[in-house]
Amino acid sequence: MFPQLAHFTDLGLVLLRLMVGLVFVTSGYSHLKDPAARAKSIGMGKAFTIFLGIAEVAGGLGVAAGVLTQLAAMGLILIMLSAIAKKIFTWHTGFWGEKASGWHYDLLFVLMNLVILFTNGGKYVLMP
Repeated sequence: MFPQLAHFTDLGLVLLRLMVGLVFVTSGYSHLKDPAARAKSIGMGKAFTIFLGIAEVAGGLGVAAGVLTQLAAMGLILIMLSAIAKKIFTWHTGFWGEKASGWHYDLLFVLMNLVILFTNGGKYVLMP
């Protein structure tokens, strides 16, 4: 319908990467600033929570900056698929959620990272 908008595809991908990066860097930071409390709230061990925080920060920075973009996106997809599995099978949370947020949010980040993975983040990346 609006073929002239195709000229903005790479700009859209940069904005998507920056948003995904912002969310994962801030989420990872929340794991790292008080790993004991965060571990308790998500039902994981402290060491795993620290690993998760580092992985989220590294993946978020990689996606946002365009450094090893596809590997970073794959890592973030694995993190989100694990979060979805935990919500479904351990916490028995529905798609929209009942007592807490559902896994629809996590699924959106899987799909956003798939777009980044499939496009390698567009042409504005530092290191493909």
